[in-house]
Amino acid sequence: MTGHHTLQETEQAIQRRLGDVPLRHDAMMAVSNIYRAAAAIRQHFESSVLRGADLTWTAFVVLWVVWIWDEMETRHVAEEAGISKGTLTGVVKTLEGRGLIERGSHATDGRLVLLRLTDKGQELMRGLFPAFNAEEAFVVERLSGDENRTLAQTLRSVVEHLEEAGDERREALRAESPFPPRRSGRRPRS
Repeated sequence: MTGHHTLQETEQAIQRRLGDVPLRHDAMMAVSNIYRAAAAIRQHFESSVLRGADLTWTAFVVLWVVWIWDEMETRHVAEEAGISKGTLTGVVKTLEGRGLIERGSHATDGRLVLLRLTDKGQELMRGLFPAFNAEEAFVVERLSGDENRTLAQTLRSVVEHLEEAGDERREALRAESPFPPRRSGRRPRS
């Protein structure tokens, strides 16, 4: 599931390459394994339960967010799904074309667009989610109930830390960096 090399081979290669470099290896391995686990889970779901519904992971997440909240502004759907508004536009067009989601106008601000599931979308999610949850259980079946709760709380702590301190940290790091090149490749004028 991890690509050409096993997880153990990759960790050994990293240790050989960076063993003498003064780094937080524990942090590197934790974040690396979060990424690897997320990628493996996403691939598993897209190749199994979502394949039958002809959905990508991103399309499913958009449907899930709208299903849970009934109706939501597009900008909030994009935020909750962890995607850009541009990506959301393409996903919504696809889901609209399949009759699963529809756009509506905001009651007081005509510039805002609301998303809601159609009856067909509601029916899909009611039928699909139990199968999706069965795959969630499969993914973590080597863990006990207590280990699942601990893992969930640990990951929640990572997310909460980024929500609380991430903006300030990113701002500080950006302040230390030169402006990136413009899309044309030229540096901005000072």
